[in-house]
Amino acid sequence: MALMKVFYEDWQMECCGSPFDVGEEVAWKLVAYDGEDRRHGAEAWVENHGGPDRETVGGVRAIDLVHQEFLAHHDPRAAEAAELADVPPGTLVFRSTGRRLKPVPGPPTLEPVRSCPRWFNAFEEEEQPPRRVPFRVRRAVGVLVALEVSDATPHRPGDRP
Repeated sequence: MALMKVFYEDWQMECCGSPFDVGEEVAWKLVAYDGEDRRHGAEAWVENHGGPDRETVGGVRAIDLVHQEFLAHHDPRAAEAAELADVPPGTLVFRSTGRRLKPVPGPPTLEPVRSCPRWFNAFEEEEQPPRRVPFRVRRAVGVLVALEVSDATPHRPGDRP
């Protein structure tokens, strides 16, 4: 048996994943990181969209929620309801939509948890007003899993099944 680190991105879990707990056995399609491209020290990532045909089965020994800081380059007031009381009828009001987040250099922080969440937006924290643009946002971007497997060699991109 070997212990390997696996990164499970928030969007992969939210889209097509099933939450899991420490101590459970899981079966995931794993793809190995190439060389220095390892995210958060992981050797592989979970790929729910395509990827290898073969699943790697292993026991979850630990889960860390991965938090990353970002600079938000949008005006948070743009997402609030527009004050239309003083706007004449028929006036076109433009409001910004969308959100631009730029990662802040530096390592993420890890928070040990017993269960992987299904939704990650509950872990988002924004700098409190008064704030200026850009402002800081800390959000969970996935989980780092210590997975005990018998075969610690995940597929590499381009491998045949």
